[in-house]
Amino acid sequence: MAKADLEKNPFDVAGMFDAVGSKYDTTNTILSFGLDKHWRRRTRARLALKPGERVLDLAAGTAVSTVELGKSGAWVVACDFSQGMLAAGKDRAVPKVVGDAMHLPFADETFDAVTISYGLRNVHDFEAGLREMARVTKPGGRLAVNEFSTPVVPVFSTVYKEYLPRVVPAVARVFSSNPEAYEYLADSIRAWPGQEELAQAINRSGWTDAGWQNLTAGIVALHSAVKA
Repeated sequence: MAKADLEKNPFDVAGMFDAVGSKYDTTNTILSFGLDKHWRRRTRARLALKPGERVLDLAAGTAVSTVELGKSGAWVVACDFSQGMLAAGKDRAVPKVVGDAMHLPFADETFDAVTISYGLRNVHDFEAGLREMARVTKPGGRLAVNEFSTPVVPVFSTVYKEYLPRVVPAVARVFSSNPEAYEYLADSIRAWPGQEELAQAINRSGWTDAGWQNLTAGIVALHSAVKA
């Protein structure tokens, strides 16, 4: 089965996600103890979307996040470079586009807001991805990055770091269509920058005023910024 590594070759990552698409939503809900739904709602609330706004949901996967964002009345397009993931969400009636985060297939200043959830760490050059997101966003437009991060409670942080490499692949072997992929996902979370470091990267990539909210004690950090 397909598995990527921390070099994050785009073809390897896309192939890996193609192979997990069919059971991706179920596996994520189990691994997050159902918190994934809460985190999606928080992302929608943070963007404060208005009816009629144009929104890019990048690394949208099966488009479950796109549907949540669309509850605001905004027009939201799901974009992902894994055709298998988008195909797994074929029953979700939202516009879908295959696209690479480092080379987005959209014109400059197209969107009022852009968001990416649990996908930025999978981009080969994530700062290039952030610059592309800024390019396709209108001046004053908003960014929301929902991503796994560094827990802020010391004891909980230790438990969490043990949970990732041991429990995540074990659970994935039961529920996922490509359990090897979750070994990479656990490694990529452990290697990902902390909250402050990611905020700095966002601010030097075409955005300003980057800050974050820790969700579930910092398991997830919801970063937001404004197009400079």
